Amino acid sequence: MSSGRLYDGFVPGRYQIDAYGNGGFRFAEMSHRGSILALPSGIKAWPVGSMRELTDEALDPILAEAEEIELLLFGTGQEIAALPGAFRARLREAGIGLDVMQTGAAARTYNILLAENRKVAAALIAVG
Repeated sequence: MSSGRLYDGFVPGRYQIDAYGNGGFRFAEMSHRGSILALPSGIKAWPVGSMRELTDEALDPILAEAEEIELLLFGTGQEIAALPGAFRARLREAGIGLDVMQTGAAARTYNILLAENRKVAAALIAVG
């Protein structure tokens, strides 16, 4: 574990995801155990450990930054899983495009789009 920490579960700024696995992520020269949201405002700890734990409130931080997000990459964990229709509808109503895939693919795609300075965000469920 690096000396860097998520202060109040938040690191301001846009960062590439350097690594994922072992139940967490590496970014901004630090490690974080658990799931994360990579948003235009920064990277936040995200209390969603699996698709079963996805709640309406889990989307609130994403929707709060909808004007800065054209595409949300949703990493569903080790296996790809469908995002419930109600969640898809909320994102669509907010004008946010959605691409659902395994967490590893979502992290890699996020890095590419971030490097292209696209208006991208990622919701990444940690994998073991």
